[in-house]
Amino acid sequence: MQHGPFHLPENPSFVLQSLPVKMSPFSILFSDEHFVAINKPPGILMHRTRISEDNVFVVQLLRDQIGQRVYPVHRLDRATSGVLIFGKNAEASGLLGEQVMDKTVEKKYLAIVRGWVPETGTVDYALDDPDSGKGRLEAITHFVRLGTSEIDHPIGLRHKTARFSLIEAQLETGRRHQIRKHFAHLNYPVIGDKRHGDVKHNSYFRDVFDLHRMFLHSMLLSFRHPYTNETILISAPIDEVFESTLHLLNLYEFCPAMALHVPAALAAGTQR
Repeated sequence: MQHGPFHLPENPSFVLQSLPVKMSPFSILFSDEHFVAINKPPGILMHRTRISEDNVFVVQLLRDQIGQRVYPVHRLDRATSGVLIFGKNAEASGLLGEQVMDKTVEKKYLAIVRGWVPETGTVDYALDDPDSGKGRLEAITHFVRLGTSEIDHPIGLRHKTARFSLIEAQLETGRRHQIRKHFAHLNYPVIGDKRHGDVKHNSYFRDVFDLHRMFLHSMLLSFRHPYTNETILISAPIDEVFESTLHLLNLYEFCPAMALHVPAALAAGTQR
């Protein structure tokens, strides 16, 4: 993959500003009588938890938006954006959840990470899963490097330049914070990851670019519809802040088309 130098503007925070997250309404990517999929913005929790003081949640807002109860099939972290699908009834959620457990649901993510990662790779590194209480569990992530770039300003004290990669990650398992933990384990942390990331890079993006989000996006979800047997492919475009950051870091040309175009749900049926 190619890469190129990038010269920071004198006042980069003027060039790029973080946009406020709109909590509602959600962008509906796919909907039929059984399922609804949204493009989740960063910065919002899936549902209420005992340790959070938040008062708005995806499940609550989506229920109010479409006028019916929804049942989560999988989850995305608060800081992660992108495709998130729900059943419109418990049976539908359970049937698709079985496919998730059987590893037949395809999930692809887009991320900006520190450094130049290998062109391709598989991370097979067990992770603690506090939700299950079963200790360390198998965790496998496959990735492809889409492109690299370099900023000719030092971030930290060791190097005169800062290098970045745009990567596509595909989950074989679905542990909590799996992509974030796996790339931190490889020493290529996701930019903006407050828990597992690089403090110096996160501070630089926040203080110099006025960027406060984590750059991890659920780009694609594909599954066999349990009621119609159709193959459903749902893609979610990145938001304006993510797209502007790709331009800023000279990575935009490597971004997959599905993450840049109008939201798409492709199936033999009609999107509603």
